[in-house]
Amino acid sequence: MKLLLDFFPIVLFFAAFKLWDIYVATGVAIVATVAQIAWLKYSTGKIEPMQWLSLGIIVVFGGATILAHDETFIKWKPTVLYWLMGGALAGGMLFFRKNLLKSLMGAQMELPDHAWRAMNWSWVGFFALMGVLNLWVAFNFDTDTWVNYKLFGGLGLMALFVVGQAFYLGRHMKDPKEAGAGDS
Repeated sequence: MKLLLDFFPIVLFFAAFKLWDIYVATGVAIVATVAQIAWLKYSTGKIEPMQWLSLGIIVVFGGATILAHDETFIKWKPTVLYWLMGGALAGGMLFFRKNLLKSLMGAQMELPDHAWRAMNWSWVGFFALMGVLNLWVAFNFDTDTWVNYKLFGGLGLMALFVVGQAFYLGRHMKDPKEAGAGDS
C-alpha cells in the first residue's frame, strides 16, 4: 500500500500529461503530493523527512514551472531530488561518520559494516547517475520522451538497482537461524 501511495503523484503526473500538457500535469503533481502528505499525516501521524523534501521540491520547481510557464524547472526536479538524496548519504558518511542507510534500515536487517558502507556508496553513485540521466533525457529529447522516461525508465532503473542490491545484500545477511543458534 505504501509503495502505491509513493507512486501516486508520479502516475497522476503521467496521466495528466498524456491528457493535457506539462503545466496541467505539474499542477496535478503538486496537488497529488500535498494530498499524499495530508493522507499520511492523517492515517499514520508520521511524515518521513524524505517526503517533506519531495513536497518542498515539487512545490518550488513545479510552482516555478507554472508561474514562469517554462517546463525547464519541472525537468530539473528529479535531478535535484536525486542529488539531494545522494548528497545526504555522502554527507552523512563524510562529515558526520554516520551511515544514514544503516540508521534507517538497521533494525530490519543485520549486515557487517563493510556491507553497509558499500550499500551507502552504491546508492550515492546511483543517485548521481540518475540525476545525470534525467538531465540528458530532459534536454536531448522532447518532453513526451522525458515524461515516459520519468515514469518507465526511472522506475525501471530503480527496480533493477534494488534487485542488484538485494543480491549483494543476500551474500552478507545473517541467517536468523544461525543468529539464534548462538543464543542458546
